[in-house]
Amino acid sequence: MAQPRIYVLSRPSFENSELQRFLQDRELAWVESSGASEGEHLVEVCGRICYMSFSDDTSKMRYPNDVYIENLVKKGHESVLEHANWTFILDGISRAFTHQLVRHRIGFSFSQLSQQYHDESKANVVPPEGLQSEVKELWEASTSETIKAYRRIVELTDANKAIDLETKRRLRSEARSLLPNAVETVIAVTANARSIRHFLNLRGSLIGDIEMRQVSVAIYHMVTGDARALFSDFEIVDHSDGYPLVSHRRES
Repeated sequence: MAQPRIYVLSRPSFENSELQRFLQDRELAWVESSGASEGEHLVEVCGRICYMSFSDDTSKMRYPNDVYIENLVKKGHESVLEHANWTFILDGISRAFTHQLVRHRIGFSFSQLSQQYHDESKANVVPPEGLQSEVKELWEASTSETIKAYRRIVELTDANKAIDLETKRRLRSEARSLLPNAVETVIAVTANARSIRHFLNLRGSLIGDIEMRQVSVAIYHMVTGDARALFSDFEIVDHSDGYPLVSHRRES
């Protein structure tokens, strides 16, 4: 079974030169934690802006970056995490999945392939994991027939050269209404770290939704590769069904 594919278009960035210019104008200084990523520096700096808690006095007690961010999360001060954003493409996923994904509106932006304008005659379908015997045969036969019907309507529409653009649009809409939720789609997503945390917490360990878990695992690897400290209370856990999930370690 093909896995959902993720392509990262942009990651959190941090312009240290601009921060230094700000600190100089304010007659402040800051000792950054070694080993922290750009996204992690960004979150810490935005957090320190709230209290102007910048200092280069190493004799004073100060949190290193990972501890500083961990403390923000523990205290529920996650608004600072909204400054770290990713833009990525999800491909090889079903419309059924994106119907769930786009319910996450706060902190998310979406641009999805249009079935009205894009010819879906050669579209693939994404079978649910675990289809067995008679159910699999029925599923494959049903999806095949609906896509055949879609193709026929598109053929009839394209063959009629006399129809105007709006009529063609209406007929294409009639055709797409036949397409099953299993049709493969592609969607561009922009999301901030706080919203991604909420998504992973809510969706990453849904036992009955394997496709959702697969995408959650892909997103987890994307964000932790760039800013591990922002997601240090999440982990990948193997499940007995053979598909991993994203688990949130809550404080006891």
